[in-house]
Amino acid sequence: MTRRGLAIIILGIGGAAVLGLFAAGHLGGLRLNLTPSYALGIWRIVPLDRETAIGDLVFICPPQTEAFALALERGYLRPGLCPGWCSPLIKTVVATPGKQVEIASAISIDGAPLAGSEVRETDAEGRALLPHVGGAVPPGHLFLHSEYAGSYDSRYFGPIPAAGLLGLARPVLTIDP
Repeated sequence: MTRRGLAIIILGIGGAAVLGLFAAGHLGGLRLNLTPSYALGIWRIVPLDRETAIGDLVFICPPQTEAFALALERGYLRPGLCPGWCSPLIKTVVATPGKQVEIASAISIDGAPLAGSEVRETDAEGRALLPHVGGAVPPGHLFLHSEYAGSYDSRYFGPIPAAGLLGLARPVLTIDP
């Protein structure tokens, strides 16, 4: 066997090993968070065996809407395996069906201000951000939030269908920069 042939075999085995680890992690519910909304690193999706509650930190696939297509185009979301080819969101549930959300310069839920919820008029590149209009969270939907000031969350896209819920988000190996 030539050196080139041996190199090709070694590279092939290495590539297969990397793909195998990726597939095993994905099937095992592991996800890599590279966004600043929550700690960077490896997270696990834990199945939810109860109703979603306020305060739950979740992974959820966003719906295929114009807002999320624009978010993917602008780089607010990363490419991934959710419908529409974007990554799942990792966010905190701050309002469930029936809760009243008011969006002004910040968010209030049922009249109580939400910490870290200031609404920005533009993104980091100066592009306009349009806040959601607010209102009651409809049945089957969740209002999501991250205290990270630059987070793309329900402040801008509104409540999203709970049908996209993948499960609870639990840190495995993370760092909080």
